[in-house]
This record gives sequence, structure tokens and C-alpha cells, in this order.
Amino acid sequence: MGTVLSISPATKKASIMDAEVAGDALKNDKSLKRHSMFVSLSWKKLVSNSAKKSAKKVTPNPLPTRELPSSQVAQLNSENARKTHQTEEKKPKAPIPVPVPTVPTQSGDSVIQNGRLSSVQKQPSSLSLVSPRRIVIQASTGELLRCLGDFMCRRCFKLKELNSGEVILWFRNIDRTLLLQGWQDQGFITPANVVFVYLLCQDAIVDSVDSASDLQGTFQTCLYLAYSYMGNEISYPLKPFMIEANKDVFWETSLRIINRMSAKMLQLNADPHFFTEVFQDLKNQREVSESNLDR
Repeated sequence: MGTVLSISPATKKASIMDAEVAGDALKNDKSLKRHSMFVSLSWKKLVSNSAKKSAKKVTPNPLPTRELPSSQVAQLNSENARKTHQTEEKKPKAPIPVPVPTVPTQSGDSVIQNGRLSSVQKQPSSLSLVSPRRIVIQASTGELLRCLGDFMCRRCFKLKELNSGEVILWFRNIDRTLLLQGWQDQGFITPANVVFVYLLCQDAIVDSVDSASDLQGTFQTCLYLAYSYMGNEISYPLKPFMIEANKDVFWETSLRIINRMSAKMLQLNADPHFFTEVFQDLKNQREVSESNLDR
């Protein structure tokens, strides 16, 4: 016959409770270990901080300096001065270089030629002792315009009826037309621009002109180049300057003036001495015309 084993429910419940108690004990053990680890870490940190504070450098109080009496200080200063003086006396004194001026026995410079010393005589210059004077030339725009008109009348002597006022009127009419039509914001007629026009007229206008219309065409061609070169605007129209009957002559005259006078036009703006020379030449045209009238 077999044996039958039976387990009561109370026994099973007791075993389950024992297992739960064992689990709680394990958890409590882990929490205790963790707490002890935290305590140990905090203790180590506290010890390290206290060690750092103790390791700080403490500066001791400086010792009080002992003041020397004034007699001893004076004695030490005199000894130092004496030693310095003795050291300077022991050093060898080098001669100080002094430039010695050389006075030539004869008036002139010496030049070595072929191994021989020869003197070159210099001529005394009276300009070396005289300081250069600054020449100031003043003239108004109206005065320079009259000088320009006088030059045109004297150059074109074949035109008996031509006067300086007519030439000035040609100039002013073109300038006024450009202002009224809005091609320029301000007038072109200034002393510097009148000098520039005179420079071009000196080369372009010849004494063989026997027609007033030809003279006006050539003069207005010079004005067109002057406006294009010296004007404030980028470009100017051709209509006020060009005469319909002389279109081909206008461009031929323009190219001829550019080819011949381009260098002088640049020089007039770059060289003040050249500008002063042309300015003075233009101003002298008035005096020449007055002297001719006196005759």
C-alpha cells in the first residue's frame, strides 16, 4: 500500500511569510550599506577640507626694520661717492671727435682728375643771396574777358568791324544757354577757365581769318573743348557750340586742337608756373591794346 503525504494550508502560509521577512531584511541590509557609504564619503570630504584650510600659507609678520642713525647714513653715502669717483678715474678717457672745418686756400672746389688734384673755379652768383620772390597776379573775370576780346581783335586784324564786346557776347550767350536749358548748375566763366580758353585760342585762331562767321565757328570750337575738359558736367550738347553750316569744319578743328594742344592742356592744370605764365600773358593783352590806341 502507498503512503500519502498532505500539506496543510497553514504551513504553506507560514513559508510565504518567512520569504517576505527575508526579503525585507535584505532590503534593510542594502539601505544600511548605502547609508554607511554616504557617511564615509561625507567624512572624507570633511577631512580633506580641514586639511586644505590648515595647509594655507600664513605670512608671518615682517620684522621691524632698524633705522640707522643719520651720521652713519652720511658716512655710507660719502664712501659710495668716493668709490664711484675712483672707478671713473681708472677708466681710460677716449678723445672726443670734434669736426674740424677745412678752409680752402683758393676760392673753388678740388677735383681729382687722372690722379691729379685740380681746383675748379666757381663764378659768384648774385641769385644765391637773394630769396625768391612770390609773384601775385590778380585779375577779375570781366578784366580777363576784355583781355581775351582784345587778343581776338588784334589777331584777326582783317576784320575791321570786330570788337572785344562781340567776342565776350559769344562766350556769355553759350554759357547762359547751357544754364537755362539745365545742362549745367553753375556758370562756367571763371578766371581759370578764361585762361584755358585763351590757351586754345592762341593755337586755333590764325591771323588770316577774314570772315566773322569762320572766326565765331573756330572760337566756339575752342569753347566746346574747354567746357568738355574744364566743365563740371560729364557731357555737354553740341548745338550751342556747333554752327550748322560748319559741321565738318567743327570736328576737323576739334581733332587738330586736341592733337596739338593736349600736352599743354594737361600742363596748364599740373604746373602752376606754366599757368602763371599764360595768365600773365593774357593780362598783358589789355596793356598792348591800350598802348596801340595811344599811338
